[in-house]
Amino acid sequence: MNTGITLSDVLTRHALVRPGACAFVDPKRRVSFGELDHRVTRLASALAARGVRSGDRVAVIGYNSIELVEAWLATLRLGAIVVPVNFRLAADEIAYLLADSGAVAVIVDAALEPTVARVRSNVPDLHTVLTIGPDLEQILGGAAPDVPHIAVGDDAPAFIMYTSGTTGFPKGAVLSHRNLYLHAYSSIATIGHRSDDSCWMAVAPLFHTAGASGMLPTFLTGGTAVITPSGGFDPGAIMSTIVDEHVTSCWMTPTQWQSVLALPDLASRDISRLRRVWWGAAPASTPLLRKMADTFVNAEIIAAFGQTECSPITCLLRGADSIRKIGSVGLPMLNVEIRVVDDDMNDVVRGEVGEIVYLGPLMMKEYWNKPTETAEAFRGGWFHSGDLVRQDAEGYVYVVDRKKDMIISGGENIYSAEVENVVAGHRKVAEVAVIGVPHPKWGEVPIAVVVARETSDPPTDAEIETHCRAQLAGYKRPQRVVIVDALPRNPGGKVLKARLRDQYAGGGSS
Repeated sequence: MNTGITLSDVLTRHALVRPGACAFVDPKRRVSFGELDHRVTRLASALAARGVRSGDRVAVIGYNSIELVEAWLATLRLGAIVVPVNFRLAADEIAYLLADSGAVAVIVDAALEPTVARVRSNVPDLHTVLTIGPDLEQILGGAAPDVPHIAVGDDAPAFIMYTSGTTGFPKGAVLSHRNLYLHAYSSIATIGHRSDDSCWMAVAPLFHTAGASGMLPTFLTGGTAVITPSGGFDPGAIMSTIVDEHVTSCWMTPTQWQSVLALPDLASRDISRLRRVWWGAAPASTPLLRKMADTFVNAEIIAAFGQTECSPITCLLRGADSIRKIGSVGLPMLNVEIRVVDDDMNDVVRGEVGEIVYLGPLMMKEYWNKPTETAEAFRGGWFHSGDLVRQDAEGYVYVVDRKKDMIISGGENIYSAEVENVVAGHRKVAEVAVIGVPHPKWGEVPIAVVVARETSDPPTDAEIETHCRAQLAGYKRPQRVVIVDALPRNPGGKVLKARLRDQYAGGGSS
């Protein structure tokens, strides 16, 4: 049987060589590798006693906590498959994911257990529900302190990560143990391991790939991962955690970094231990990137680009390149091969726009139980991202749009990222999303949906037009500016442009 290193094996090793070292921290507690290994084994025993077997799917639904990580590792220790579920979903949406994955067990936060109880009759394979809290602690106390070793092939599924489902039903990207292990290794090998970079924090939900996979390089090397609380984003509290926990690497979305940089007392906080400042999940404007570089002077600014199906990072922009190649998402990292192609899978001329496609051991195995969609995603033997990019003469990748978000006006292609970057440079603009709306003559025209820096003084159509005139051709300039309090986003930080198009397609202003 093909066997390999799993994340459960990594934990066992750490528990042997560094049992007292801190593995994870959340707002309620911290846990050493030795304690974590002990609890994971007992939880695996409890799941096995309730009939969970190798290859079964175990759904995990909960707010960010160490208990969620314990649930993952216990599932993997049995050779079963973890299915992280977005706790923000409605009951019917959760029922769909549980039924689609064929989950036999659910580990759920007490506050969310009533939702699982309500949909249980719609999930035919579900036979076990364990509730995080006193009930689970009692179960752990009575569970066997060991579990038989189960050989797990490194190409076996480890996680089914459901895509956000901005169009149609969510699809479950099947990530193998090898995908995740090699992704962590590739990240470490690409950016280099530093002895002074041993505490990771991602401000992301653990049901999202940025939260789950993002912590794995630190976990692999025996560092500490800080788990942030679920709920509304509080930049002051996040910076306090960075200082108090001596965080050395931190990932946030550009919107979150913007909120941090707006803190009036940021200069008085000790950010000297930050060695790497990561951003991703959504485009970052040039002014924001310059401010990040000016603020975090001791840290390397790193752009991470990719998607769930790729484990998730494919390209990294780091170090001096963060200014020299500002606006780029960098170069492919180790174990990722790319091409930029047209609709017929022909390579485009460097500098021209095409879809970025991927090859390598970080690509998902498949979409769970969706052979047609899997075949379409891997047509021509390469994984199709849906991202439109161009490469410069040195091979650096610049994202210009999602394929489905490209605007065609009067036969001309308009890439929203280009327009957004210009509009974001206006002093009155905090955030912007550019979308195409129907037009009787041109087919589509771009409009700018803007969050104003000062609600009492939002930018006008004329101000944005004047600002864009020197930098954008007439057909690219937004025909209208819509002011909103906030842009709609999915849990990973991506703007829901389909929702904006639906909202403003008829010319509505709210």
